[in-house]
Amino acid sequence: MELIFIDIDNTLLDFDEYIRRTMREGFAHFGLKPYEPYMEEIFHRENGKLWRRIEQGTLTFAELERIRWNNVFAALDIDFDGTVFEKYFRAALYDSAIPVPGAMELLEALHGKYPLAVASNGPYDQQLHRLELAGMKWYFDWFFVSERLGASKPAAAFFDGAFAQLNEGRAAPLPPEKCVIIGDSLTSDMAGGRQYGMKTCYYRRSGAPEGADVTWQVTDLRQIPALLEGSGI
Repeated sequence: MELIFIDIDNTLLDFDEYIRRTMREGFAHFGLKPYEPYMEEIFHRENGKLWRRIEQGTLTFAELERIRWNNVFAALDIDFDGTVFEKYFRAALYDSAIPVPGAMELLEALHGKYPLAVASNGPYDQQLHRLELAGMKWYFDWFFVSERLGASKPAAAFFDGAFAQLNEGRAAPLPPEKCVIIGDSLTSDMAGGRQYGMKTCYYRRSGAPEGADVTWQVTDLRQIPALLEGSGI
């Protein structure tokens, strides 16, 4: 195995916990009705709809930022300007670095044994800043983020851009089948990696659906190194 791609949100850094904290603190900050746990479910429902459109290439990230919280507030029956909350949300996310349990142990186990590459949808500076805050950035040799590549996972264009950079100056091109992608999303990480010919390792978080057509499935990131070693990779 010649390279491992790793997703960031809800794989290395806990986006769900960030959402809970930011909704609780942000609603209080703006004097909105108090946060309750059901509100997080509605956020994920509305946010998920928009990200699926990004994955399908029918929505841009800039468009998502303009409408996301207006959609969430409409679903929550909250009368507030979603664009104002979006600015608050983005600023808080920029400095959010909550590690997923086992993420540091995973990086420690893989670092030095395999070249590691970030594979993330989102703003480039934000994602690298968050990794740096978490003490994770230095583990990586490559950083592939949709804002810089001009395409989002699972699009082949995302991986075309990544492999173009990886293969620059190489005598023999890096074959996708010699790569693994680790991530929590079946529609983004797993679908994109599988379609591009890579091996796939699905991190199935609590409550997430079972993986289908994936090479490996884990419920704890710390299970991954042994899986790779046991497969002879």
